[in-house]
Amino acid sequence: MNVLLVMIPLSLVLLAGAIAAFFWAVDHDQFSDMETPSLLPLDDDPTRPPVTE
Repeated sequence: MNVLLVMIPLSLVLLAGAIAAFFWAVDHDQFSDMETPSLLPLDDDPTRPPVTE
């Protein structure tokens, strides 16, 4: 039962940190372009030589 006295406040602190991180990411435009990062692996650069290993 005593472990609840530690775990509940700890979980609330972690929740507050996650919410703060989310709002920081929104304020710093981390979610402004959701389509380009998924297309970058498909982008072929013809000026770059192929990798040979």
